[in-house]
Amino acid sequence: MTTIPELFDLTGRAAIVTGGASGLGQYYAQALIGAGADVFVVSRSEKGWQELRQFAAQHGRQVVFMTQDLTAEQAAINVITEFKKHFESLDILINNAGVQIRNDIVSYRDEDWQKVIDINLNALYYLSHEAAKVMITQKSGKIINIGSMQSFRAGKYIYPYAASKHAVVGLTKAYADALAPYGIQVNALAPGYIDTDMTKALQADETRNTEILNHIPAEHWAQPSELMGTIVYLASSASNYVIGATIPVDGGYLLR
Repeated sequence: MTTIPELFDLTGRAAIVTGGASGLGQYYAQALIGAGADVFVVSRSEKGWQELRQFAAQHGRQVVFMTQDLTAEQAAINVITEFKKHFESLDILINNAGVQIRNDIVSYRDEDWQKVIDINLNALYYLSHEAAKVMITQKSGKIINIGSMQSFRAGKYIYPYAASKHAVVGLTKAYADALAPYGIQVNALAPGYIDTDMTKALQADETRNTEILNHIPAEHWAQPSELMGTIVYLASSASNYVIGATIPVDGGYLLR
């Protein structure tokens, strides 16, 4: 009988994490490494590489980095091709890379709409598509998409972000349905309001900070580490019968 620790053990598995060296992506990568996985990080710059390299060394795991603009032509093929040079199997894909651009409805620029859709949705689709081809031949794999509170709610001032994150949930369900017969599970994680560098300005806005906290039953902004358990769960054998789900990790935000 499989033990509980064995269910969550990622030893011997290899993962791709986009945007995995900084922000929340760094915590997702660290969570996988801590559970025993080797990680292939794709990012546009080398920000955070050294810190993650040191973390992997401390845990005796391998981390490989690739600089790639995921919106570039053939980016997904390039990523999978490079990944295969280092690892035999593709066990986990975390589609984390994303961007948000704010503006009012009249002033919102077409080019900003396209930029957000290209990285948040199109890049996610193309990489999932290439990864699925590999996972189908293996008859195993995990694809984890990163949604948002805006996967469920309106996103005033962030129109393409809201549209893309709603679409991520829809694509998660469609891919989950198509890939389940091959032993592949596709799910999504939807972070709530997380204490990161990107949210410092919002937290400093006393009015908005109060509004947000009044909306969270847990009564605090999450620390990034509070997402790590859920990402390991979705990447591990513990979630093998979880298919097409989007799991909010939001302190209860969506309840109010």
